[in-house]
Amino acid sequence: MVTTSTPADAYRSGALIAGVVTIVAILSVGLLLVAGPLEQSSSTTGDNVSEPAVEYPVPEPGDEWFEAEAADGSWISYINPRDEYRSPYLGDGSGKICVTLLNEAGDPILGESVPNTTVTVPTGESLEWHTGADPMTVQYPLTDHYERPLDADQFGTTDELPQGDGYLDSHCIEIHGMPDDGGTVEYGEATVTGEHAEDIELVGYIQQDGQSWDTDVDPIADAVSYEEAGGGWVYEPAHSHGQAVVVFQLTGDASNASEGTTDDGSGSDDSSGGADDDSSDGSGGDSTDGTDDDSSSDSGDDSSDGTDDDSSADESPANETADDGGDGSERNSTETADDSAQADDGLAGFDTIVTIVALGAIVVASRLWTRRSGDAG
Repeated sequence: MVTTSTPADAYRSGALIAGVVTIVAILSVGLLLVAGPLEQSSSTTGDNVSEPAVEYPVPEPGDEWFEAEAADGSWISYINPRDEYRSPYLGDGSGKICVTLLNEAGDPILGESVPNTTVTVPTGESLEWHTGADPMTVQYPLTDHYERPLDADQFGTTDELPQGDGYLDSHCIEIHGMPDDGGTVEYGEATVTGEHAEDIELVGYIQQDGQSWDTDVDPIADAVSYEEAGGGWVYEPAHSHGQAVVVFQLTGDASNASEGTTDDGSGSDDSSGGADDDSSDGSGGDSTDGTDDDSSSDSGDDSSDGTDDDSSADESPANETADDGGDGSERNSTETADDSAQADDGLAGFDTIVTIVALGAIVVASRLWTRRSGDAG
């Protein structure tokens, strides 16, 4: 018996195919809409912190806070209002003691989520002449107490700079005029006091002495105990510079989290209620974000081997420029990359599902069309 296709049968076949195509389109759009929020969620996992990272770009040549850069590209330095020269000036010994506060993701912050909290770093008698030492105190939030909240780029690297990753990450005091043959710098174990002391934990210490500061270090992975760091250094004629950074991190329990800080690093208004240690920094206003230059005949004392050049005939601090310059800050690029990769993987999974559904629908539609055609024949 031969079955004859009627106009009604053709209409039903067309309607069936149109229905399958419509279902495929709806499923595809729905899956893509679901993928969007999932992608966003996976890529923002690292933002679940008590305080967002601060991004203060380092000063560039010509900026108010830029100081100097070595002609051979071995160091770069920025003006620090907490830089002071010893009087009397006893030699070419120079250095820095810094404090870095990180959020839970390991990014530098200003401490807006931990107000009324103070970090104290004891210093020895050899630094009692420095107005920011004996002891060194750092009050949070930094923007309420200091003209220049962050002054140093201690961590990270970039091809565009000899030192640092291009963002300020530390709050430091700088010293110049120490005896360069046997002079000592000492610091004690840091403590945290105040309203949010329990929300901040000590990660450790990073000390480098007798060389230019190497910024290719991680503030968390490379931090060690106080005993291992050394607690200070002794100057030698060929090694007249030293630096130490005390690293702290939020525990994840900090309250009053701020909206985040991503300004241009021009500093902030001094709070009349805060103890602004920048207003009494003595003669050191011209020093740098890096380390000091112990050679008046040279633009910097750090050669490419990372050691100080102390061959100066003139030890006057007025002729001294920054030597061991830069400091750097790492932005957890690995974590960000991991988050992005996870987001891409999630979206790729949805793409696969959409493709399978679409192919399945096409197969079903093809079979139905073939069957109808066979019936019609």
